[in-house]
Amino acid sequence: MFLALREEVEGALEAALAELEFPTDDLGIEEPPEDVESVLASSVAFRLAGEAGAAPPQVAAQLAAEIDTDELTYVAAVQTQGPYLNFLPSDAYLAETLETATEAEYGHLADREESVVVEHTSANPTGPVHVGRARNPIIGDAVANLLDAAGYDVDRHYYVNDAGRQIATFTWAYETFDEDDFDTEPERDRIEYDLVRYYRVGNAFLEDGPEDEVEAAEAEIEAIMQGLEEGDEEAYDRVSEVVDQVLGGMTDCLERLPAEFDEFVKETRFMRNGDTDELVDRLQELDEAVYEDDAWQLELDEHGIDKNLVFLRSDGTTLYTTRDLAHHEWKFDNYDRAVTVLGEDHKLQADQLRQTLELLGNDTDQLENVIFSWVNLPGGLGMSTREGTGVDLDDLLDEAIDRARQEVEDRLDDRIRDDELTADDVERIAHQVGIGAVRYDIVSKQATKAITFEWDQALDFEAQSAPYVQYVHARCCGILAEAGFDPAEPLAASGQPAELDLDALDADLLDTPAERALLETIARFPAVIDEAAADLEPHQIATYTREFADRFNAFYRECPVLADDVDPAVRETRLALVAASKHTMANALSILGVAAPRSM
Repeated sequence: MFLALREEVEGALEAALAELEFPTDDLGIEEPPEDVESVLASSVAFRLAGEAGAAPPQVAAQLAAEIDTDELTYVAAVQTQGPYLNFLPSDAYLAETLETATEAEYGHLADREESVVVEHTSANPTGPVHVGRARNPIIGDAVANLLDAAGYDVDRHYYVNDAGRQIATFTWAYETFDEDDFDTEPERDRIEYDLVRYYRVGNAFLEDGPEDEVEAAEAEIEAIMQGLEEGDEEAYDRVSEVVDQVLGGMTDCLERLPAEFDEFVKETRFMRNGDTDELVDRLQELDEAVYEDDAWQLELDEHGIDKNLVFLRSDGTTLYTTRDLAHHEWKFDNYDRAVTVLGEDHKLQADQLRQTLELLGNDTDQLENVIFSWVNLPGGLGMSTREGTGVDLDDLLDEAIDRARQEVEDRLDDRIRDDELTADDVERIAHQVGIGAVRYDIVSKQATKAITFEWDQALDFEAQSAPYVQYVHARCCGILAEAGFDPAEPLAASGQPAELDLDALDADLLDTPAERALLETIARFPAVIDEAAADLEPHQIATYTREFADRFNAFYRECPVLADDVDPAVRETRLALVAASKHTMANALSILGVAAPRSM
């Protein structure tokens, strides 16, 4: 309803300004401070004071007098507070919010009929996913979820680097060495942990092996790369045998987050279909193209980029960026928008890519990048740092589950609900809370800011962390279950054990400050999704969940739902508010990729 109210306020304000012959280009609409009862406010009177020849409070009064709230549906009154115009919500606004928010998909926006491809993670398939890269799949998955909730048709892509020197080296090592060459067992019983040993042994051999054998190995690695460049099926099959196995294991790891993909797009695709060759021809025809230092390059300094883009080696092999240019032109042909999630170390390459795409005649307004900074792990995490591997994402997730399990077990005696948690329940909650804590702590921070992951903060049930907001959902489920409803189903769904007539509910009965604040916060949820999607900033959803949790907890403390002395009509209306709260929190957590537990 907030979006509808905002649209109504914009229209009324524009009409009032036009009637008074004031410009309508800047309405000054904003959300007021918490101590102001209105839902929206406008500071437009500040801007108009000079033109009107009157003090801002007088201009505000003129505008308020010009707006007839009898013609508005969601605005009950327009009040002035000094130079500000405050727009108060109507009964219809609150009633429609309560009704729509009890629907399972509440918050999701209408279909925009616009396609978006979100590319994220795209880590080289050379071994287990390292925790230093964990921010990419977490932010990328949340961005994709956010755009989906905002009404876009979203595809999630992982761009697979299967043509570079690293993969050629891996392929050679896989075919050259065997179990007798390894000093250690795989760190986990999963394929990428097994195969990464070939990669490490191969690289060590290239550094320290006999000169003649290293020379032969380098020749074979070069032959693999040349074979891929020439579209040789045998070379492709050899590489794919390694890449597909490692990628399968990495995918299993990412599914734990969870982060899933609609398509794994291999860069060799654009070599084998001729797109890369055609692109190289076009690049060589550009005025910026030069051949120097045994390579074809683009001089981009006149475009504000002081490092050349190398796109073709002297031996005729292309580079990752060359193939990625073809990849992006393919995206532009197949999607309305292309969003890429990148680490800050790829910012230069992203700038080079965008500028080159423009030189090639592409409309790069379609291309948007989400740049993230690194996640740091403090000392004393209780996780091993293995030689040559650092801390893997699997290590972090295991540690999170272990710590969450201990926290849940420590809190069993303090639970308010009288239901018995089985060992399976504890394990389920440990997974939901532990992995949720990792995801929430990472996605809740603005992507461009470096963060240090701290266990005590991430798993604090009392602070504004994942368990804190997850507990709101669990508490809503507990109230609904105690009232005889199945929390997994909407209140109006057929087959609910209990009955509640949604059409007979009176939102006016929610008249306490805590109830109104909660309902007004629920009403804002679709607008939060809309704004966060426009900015590609899922952390705005996390910020909203913390505010929402505060509002719900105030309601829970001050407004009993099932107590014997609660009027039946008030009881049913508050139950609907609880159900609306459950859907709001569940859908917000779903965007963040955080589980919404039914019990904790």
